[in-house]
Amino acid sequence: MSSASAIKNKNNTSGIDAESANAANITDQSVEEQRLGTLVHSDTSTLLPITGINAAMKRLEDFVFGSVALLILFPLMALISIAVKLDSTGPALFCQARSGRNREIIKVYKFRTMYQSGSQEFKQAQKDDPRITRVGAFLRKTSLDELPQLFNVIQGSMSMVGPRPHPLKLDEDFKYVIPALPSRYCVKPGITGWAQINGFRGETRRVSDMVSRIEHDRHYVKNWSLFLDIKILVMTVFKGWVHKNAY
Repeated sequence: MSSASAIKNKNNTSGIDAESANAANITDQSVEEQRLGTLVHSDTSTLLPITGINAAMKRLEDFVFGSVALLILFPLMALISIAVKLDSTGPALFCQARSGRNREIIKVYKFRTMYQSGSQEFKQAQKDDPRITRVGAFLRKTSLDELPQLFNVIQGSMSMVGPRPHPLKLDEDFKYVIPALPSRYCVKPGITGWAQINGFRGETRRVSDMVSRIEHDRHYVKNWSLFLDIKILVMTVFKGWVHKNAY
């Protein structure tokens, strides 16, 4: 049995429904399947969390950078709030349950970018998604919808830099085919991260996209330093806000 077939069988026996399997896009393309068979079973070694003096330094970094960023960006955030309210009915902010450190469920704040709906079902945003408002499209394209997560950073549930916090449904869909996925949660999730500045962001329809993201997240945890955090923050300012996958 090929590794790709094993992945499919594992999906079928792990309770993933048809919509979830389609979201992961485990295709019948032989070249892609062979590639996935190698990637999915890549490094799953244990990652050590950031502890002790390093954890204290990172928390100080988060508080200082988060506070300064919030002070500077607050007027812009106020204008965005007004624009969101004027553009469509509903609150300017919304919070969503996402996976935090050690897979603890946290509430992540964002500017609302979609029309309000009674449905609570999670569905990844897609290009030209009709659920997205006019102002929301701009906010998502420029990643300005993420600015309220500065409150999460000050609060301590998130970091300035770290693996992005996934919606719970997304983790449920992918954890059956990517054993290394839970390892990214040994540190706090971040507003930006090593994966994001390297282009692995936005919609993840293919298993290979998610594997690449996780490999970059694991690289960040393994090689963490204050210098690396500052490097990622600087790169985010200059190239990390706008990306073709941001929609």
